[in-house]
Amino acid sequence: MSCVESGELGRNESKAVALDESIKLGRRSFARNNGSVVSVSGPLDIDEKLLIDPKLLFVGSKIGEGAHGKVYQGKYRDQIVAIKVVNGGSTPDEKEIFEERFIREVNMMSKVKHENLVKFIGACKHPIMVIATELLPGMSLKKYLSSIKPQQLDISTAVSYALDIARAMDCLHANGIIHRDLKPDNLLLTANKKQVKLIDFGLAREETVNEMMTAETGTYRWMAPEQMRPPLPNDTPPELVFIVQSCWVEDPNTRPCFNQIVRMLNSFLCTLPPPPKCTDTEEIDVASRSTSTVISATSARAGGRKLSFIRQLFAAKKAANV
Repeated sequence: MSCVESGELGRNESKAVALDESIKLGRRSFARNNGSVVSVSGPLDIDEKLLIDPKLLFVGSKIGEGAHGKVYQGKYRDQIVAIKVVNGGSTPDEKEIFEERFIREVNMMSKVKHENLVKFIGACKHPIMVIATELLPGMSLKKYLSSIKPQQLDISTAVSYALDIARAMDCLHANGIIHRDLKPDNLLLTANKKQVKLIDFGLAREETVNEMMTAETGTYRWMAPEQMRPPLPNDTPPELVFIVQSCWVEDPNTRPCFNQIVRMLNSFLCTLPPPPKCTDTEEIDVASRSTSTVISATSARAGGRKLSFIRQLFAAKKAANV
């Protein structure tokens, strides 16, 4: 399924330089270790078809940075892309770990295609490790939620975003991939803010990998939801309360899988009125309050039927594991 989000090359295009040339420029050098460029030695187990010519990759301004690398806006051929420069490591052990992580990330990203997953374009392994993906012109979900404070998303939009996330995770799990770092920073909005896409496979693992998955992996603030049970707002519809509490169940054999979560959220979304058409943040608060009132009335009428259906789904899952 195609998930390309069209966009235009943004700011600082005039400053873009070819990737191989950027290594020579001190102000544009990547993956440095004490002032020198870290090169990765040894063969990488990546299909040659996934590799792109670094001479065709142009790098612009930095748009993000994380624990495992930096992300730049750039261009590959005639396509606007996001360029992730993966950390090379400063010791032999680190280099080996980062190289294996790079191989794993490239192979997994190229393996899955879904409208709610960022699209993989290609990778370079020399002179540095680079991954090119589609560039989403929208901001991260974390930044967007912060930008509209003190307003909040209306419930229809919030559930729609949750559906996008669940669909992305369901696709990964169906392909035997565990993301391990799901958080608002790793969720990007499209330009029209109608869709969410999951990015960053740097910590992802395949279920078949014979290695222990450490408990500390991921971002502490966004650890598994069953480990945290924050209080829910008093006006939360009972259907949504049940979905959330189902995900808090400690036993993984009785928690709903993402495929079931998608069905639950879809069923709940059917009980909601169409989302309000807001053009600026000043309208969001009003729309959110009015929607909340309508939701309460709608849930009162349709809640019993929908909640019963959702409970049946969850009960079937639980019974299957008895």
